[in-house]
Amino acid sequence: MSSAASTRRVGRRAFLHGRWGNAPAPDAAFEIASILVQARPERLDEVAAAIAALPGTHVYSRDARGKLVVVVEASGTDRIGSTLNTISLLPGVLTAALVFHGTDRA
Repeated sequence: MSSAASTRRVGRRAFLHGRWGNAPAPDAAFEIASILVQARPERLDEVAAAIAALPGTHVYSRDARGKLVVVVEASGTDRIGSTLNTISLLPGVLTAALVFHGTDRA
């Protein structure tokens, strides 16, 4: 290995975000999250159907009081946040809170 390759300078920002060495491209990331949704009980079926229609979502659990546990899977970046915002703006949704978020590099 040449000395130029072994002493390659990496910027602080690139280092902190894992963009150094043989790191995979950011688009190769796979994200998973769970979201706790509180919906109006009388609109629970409507809200659950709207969430299930979103790409990468799965209603994992629900109860009659209006609580839903939603699992979201996405590849790339910023899709989880976008999905969370979409869910929180659905008619009948009172709150949508991110409970878990994990990222795995492919």
